[in-house]
Amino acid sequence: MRLKQIQIPFFLFLFFIPLQLFASDTVNGHEQLNLTGSAIGYIALFVFILAYALVMAEEFTHLRKSKPVILAAGIIWSMIGWVYMNNGLTELAESAVRHNLLEYAELMMFLLVAMTYINSMQERRVFAALRSWLIRKGFSYRQLFWLTGILSFFISPIADNLTTALLMCAVVLAVGGSNTRFVSIACINIVVCANAGGAFSPFGDITTLMVWQKGIINFSGFFVLFLPSVVNCIIPAVVMHFAIPNEKPRTSNEIVGMKRGAKRIIVLFLLTIVTAVSFHNFIGLPPVIGMLTGLSYLQFLGYYLKKTKHKCISHEQLFQRRSRDRDVKEGEVGEVVAFDVFTSVARAEWDTLLFFYGVVLCVGGLGFLGYLSVASEVMYTQWGATSANIAVGVLSAIVDNIPVMFAVLTMQPEMSTGQWLLVTMTAGVGGSLLSIGSAAGVALMGQARGHYTFFSHLKWTPVIAIGYAASIATHMIINSKLF
Repeated sequence: MRLKQIQIPFFLFLFFIPLQLFASDTVNGHEQLNLTGSAIGYIALFVFILAYALVMAEEFTHLRKSKPVILAAGIIWSMIGWVYMNNGLTELAESAVRHNLLEYAELMMFLLVAMTYINSMQERRVFAALRSWLIRKGFSYRQLFWLTGILSFFISPIADNLTTALLMCAVVLAVGGSNTRFVSIACINIVVCANAGGAFSPFGDITTLMVWQKGIINFSGFFVLFLPSVVNCIIPAVVMHFAIPNEKPRTSNEIVGMKRGAKRIIVLFLLTIVTAVSFHNFIGLPPVIGMLTGLSYLQFLGYYLKKTKHKCISHEQLFQRRSRDRDVKEGEVGEVVAFDVFTSVARAEWDTLLFFYGVVLCVGGLGFLGYLSVASEVMYTQWGATSANIAVGVLSAIVDNIPVMFAVLTMQPEMSTGQWLLVTMTAGVGGSLLSIGSAAGVALMGQARGHYTFFSHLKWTPVIAIGYAASIATHMIINSKLF
């Protein structure tokens, strides 16, 4: 009853808004309404802020982050549609929302293929085998600190920073779970290195992927950020090194082998990346078409593994029996399991994919209302591109870098290639300033609960900030010809 009492006045209020008084701008020959100073605009802004507050509170409310932003997107665009319908501009609003939906579809399908390959490698125990190898080697705490950081930096450009961070954190917990100091600092290093590694690759982070798919920077253009990314993580790592205990933890002799087809999946994933790049660079098609083509490689491999499973059982069982003499658990090495690609598709991060939908539609709606034009005027005209792009990185430590980067792409400010690379890098590595600034940091707070916390990360924020500033300076010096 109370909900109805709220809804009725709200819709009456919308009905009596004097729509004809809205200011307008001419865009592409059409009259686009400027609603930034209207009640509709203020309500849309409030709805988005409220939705994002719920996203940031996900750790405490346990409300999936996709739910509030999807609802907010529906509310924002329903208000836009209603206003434009009453002004006889329905087609303009429809065209705008279809444009945003197409951008989301390209991003979503690209990520779905990448997630499917990553899940397939997890199911075939590729990452588990790497983890067991690291644990068996008997590295010291300091050696493990550097090794997990370096691996995070070089794996995240191919996989994603979230998967990379979770894998390396599992190694850290398995070896030094009782040493809170080591686990805490090692997790901070993993987050910083994973985020930095993703900044110089189109596949390493959502922000770089969006910039590449938009056609602003070509595939090889991101690699000039390699050295600035190294500087970003090496400076805090050198300082944190001296806080790591100079001891050697106990090792484990457990051996985890990869399942049949694991190495072929790795090769096919690399081939899929080559296909996506080739589609974009040589025939001018969106990279997502190449990624979806690459998904068929995995499907055909799954078909082959299923059809040839019976031929491998006797050989694999013999290998298992021999392995047991080396303290290997039954079924861990050489296990013959039919591979189903759709199981990996189902295990994709659907909450994350739907969160992207909500973000893209919400930010697109605010841009259509006129707010991004105002923000672009303030940031890129009054502040200047360099100051604005550095601020984007700092903001991404508080707010997720995805809506921040999508907002910049929607603004489309006039910038040099060097400035576009700067904002791509800052949006990616700026999230390392706080533990809540990136998906990797949030995930590790859950995985290493009690060891890696918001405040344990905050203690090292000044050192991470020095690395952040140094990476910006490095980029502006060595890539000065791009500005």
